[in-house]
Amino acid sequence: MNEDGQESPLPAADPDWAVETALDVDMIAATAPNAKILVVEANQATTDDLGKAVDTAVKLGAKFVSNSWGGDESEGSAGDAHFKHPGVAITASSGDSGYGASWPASSPYAVGVGGTTLKSSGGSYTETAWKGAGSGCSSYAAKPDYQTDATGCDKKAIADVSAVADPATGVAVYDTFQQSGWQVVGGTSASSPIIASVYADAGTPGAQDWPAQYPWSHTDQLTDVTSGSNGSCDTKQWCNAGAGWDGPTGLGTPKGTAAFTK
Repeated sequence: MNEDGQESPLPAADPDWAVETALDVDMIAATAPNAKILVVEANQATTDDLGKAVDTAVKLGAKFVSNSWGGDESEGSAGDAHFKHPGVAITASSGDSGYGASWPASSPYAVGVGGTTLKSSGGSYTETAWKGAGSGCSSYAAKPDYQTDATGCDKKAIADVSAVADPATGVAVYDTFQQSGWQVVGGTSASSPIIASVYADAGTPGAQDWPAQYPWSHTDQLTDVTSGSNGSCDTKQWCNAGAGWDGPTGLGTPKGTAAFTK
């Protein structure tokens, strides 16, 4: 659908956004195989158009909305109303440029999704904070009631949770638009749809719930990531993984679905 909820006209094809779309759709299909997938294409890569696409997805019945994009807080935070949809789990990538807050991951109505490096060895896996994951303390968004003071941030702290994002330990994506088929892709553009899909696996949120608060009530159902860094910062936990909440990986990664329901 286009951002007005119609099948035509669709925006002009774009190879960069085609990869993003393929990545999101493939991660949803892999993580929530029973989900019905709706792709809403914004007319342009602007806050207003992308925000309108979120509103349209919700209007058309979506209970889980993934956003693999982000931008400057000072420009985007005025668009928070597009994410104010109780009963809908809305995820947003924290960014791929290391330490620093971005919007809409910083929106109090969105689940800010960070990223990890996931490696396998001898049949087991280890996770560390991915150096590219965005994180930090918002300069604009008020601190949500569900976030604890453990963040060291008096406004919205980023991220809330995380999933694999490092392109060096990335995911397989199949793209048919000006690409060569299968390729390995990463970034928090991968972790955001993964987390949205885990929410979908967990079930439809309560109609008046703010699903962003669910993981904060079930921290024991998340795998805490305790090592790795995405840069340097004055407040250590905003850019360094450690026990409990930290900026690059949030509260951790899913053990299953229990942390993503009421």
